[in-house]
Amino acid sequence: MDNIDEIAEKLQNALFAGYSKRLKEELFNTANAGAMENPDSHVRITGVCGDTIEMFLGIRDEKIDDVKFLTDGCGFTVACANYVARTAKGKSIEEAFGIEQDEVDRYFEGLPEEHKHCAKLAVITLRALLEKYRSKPNPAKPSNANNGK
Repeated sequence: MDNIDEIAEKLQNALFAGYSKRLKEELFNTANAGAMENPDSHVRITGVCGDTIEMFLGIRDEKIDDVKFLTDGCGFTVACANYVARTAKGKSIEEAFGIEQDEVDRYFEGLPEEHKHCAKLAVITLRALLEKYRSKPNPAKPSNANNGK
């Protein structure tokens, strides 16, 4: 049992052989995973593959302060949702609408063809989240999402 970390590392390397370092980093450093209390917007979208991404939005001073996500999807969906959430932070709503599926694919140095839909689902979910926020009667209100900071 002394070499359990070594065994785990070898298993991870075998499972993700051939995938980009960035994909592995997003998958294993999911700082944006989780729910958010009192979000300024919240959506849940299910893709054609059956994976679901749920996203939560926190706005402060007219900028995206935080984006969190939950998913029941595969590792590619987790990595794409994490990247999209991280990339949206600090942007205005309009700037975040500019995040594209191709950008996600390029960041990961080309997702496998059978997982490109994961990037599309992450971007669609973000856009639905932003659109729902934008359609609120008074979307410029201060966020309650991060009272615990």
